[in-house]
Amino acid sequence: MAEKLKLEMVTPYKRVLATEVDEVTAPGSIGELGILPGHTSLLTTLNIGALHYRQDGQTFYVAVNWGYIEVEDDTVTVLVETAEPSDQIDLERAQAALGRAEVAMKTLSPDEKEYKIMETALERALIRIQVAGKVKH
Repeated sequence: MAEKLKLEMVTPYKRVLATEVDEVTAPGSIGELGILPGHTSLLTTLNIGALHYRQDGQTFYVAVNWGYIEVEDDTVTVLVETAEPSDQIDLERAQAALGRAEVAMKTLSPDEKEYKIMETALERALIRIQVAGKVKH
C-alpha cells in the first residue's frame, strides 16, 4: 500500500493542483468523503463545499463548486467547475457576492427560477468566505 496519494485538481480553465498528499476530505453529494492511501476505487459527485487535504502535517483548504472525484490506484482526480485555494480567495469579492445574493433573495419568491440561482450563489459565497478564513496549519 502506498503511503501517499497523488492529488490532481482540474477546472475547465486550468490545473489547480498536482501534488502528493497524505489524505483528502471532500464534500461528496451524499456527505463528506475521506480518502486515505489504499482507498478502494471510487467515482462520485461533489457538491459546493470545502475540500481539504493534509500534506506533511499541514492542512490546506480549497473552495470547490460542483464536480466529480475519482479515486483509483492511490490517485485522486478532482474535476470541478471552480476551485479556489484559501490563499487565493478575494474575501471582499466573496462578501460582495454574498450581499448581492441576500438582497436578491429578499425580492424573489421561492417559486421563481432566479431564486434558486441566487440561493446557489449565496451558498458558493458562504463557502468561499469560510475557506478564506482558514489558514494552513
